[in-house]
Amino acid sequence: MFGQVAVVYDRSRPGYPAPAVEWLVGNQRSRVLDLGAGTGKLTASLAAAGHDVVAVDPSPEMLRILRSTVSDVDAREGTAEAIPMPAADVDTVVVGQAFHWFDHAAAVPEIARVLRPRGRLGSVWNFRQESTPWVAELSQVIGSEDASTLEVLPTLSAADTRFDAFESAQFHHVQRFDRDRLLELVRSRSYIAIRPASEQDEICAEVARLYDRFADADGLLLPYVTQCYRTWRR
Repeated sequence: MFGQVAVVYDRSRPGYPAPAVEWLVGNQRSRVLDLGAGTGKLTASLAAAGHDVVAVDPSPEMLRILRSTVSDVDAREGTAEAIPMPAADVDTVVVGQAFHWFDHAAAVPEIARVLRPRGRLGSVWNFRQESTPWVAELSQVIGSEDASTLEVLPTLSAADTRFDAFESAQFHHVQRFDRDRLLELVRSRSYIAIRPASEQDEICAEVARLYDRFADADGLLLPYVTQCYRTWRR
């Protein structure tokens, strides 16, 4: 599904603020697996922070873009349920915007397998800050962010003895949009991309009208809350 919208996904989706990445991974150089790396939004931040990064994703289309934009990382095709890496190979596993897609019964043992003793597991999601009026209207048109995805980690922590209890933190950042880029953001959402083309066009037309009402000469600023979780392998 995401492979079909890989280009617009890469152009329109936000990255992650540097303080959030440091909180997830630490400030010492380490070997990090970006699992479900997509087009490399989180991968790029990890590489920029000086880490030795391996990026794994099941989509060849996504990885093609990642390799072109973050050329100095080891990018491999694979899944969370069958990670193409040896045991105890990384200090940290991070998952950006993807943990809720995994088959947790298979993925959690795999993550534990590739982590070194007391290695970290971190996961992060960006959510639109819907207290901003124009963002609230956007969510009325395209649907609110699904915060229920966050429930998977505390539930996992309570049920799995391989990891300590999760810690959490929030960070904030913004992304600037012109009209075309905002429409790409809309089309990149999985729940929009699966709709018939005529429905997608109707939604985008309504979003374009919203943009015209709220944008100034510089476009629109979309604020995000970045929700982070981290734990350590026992």
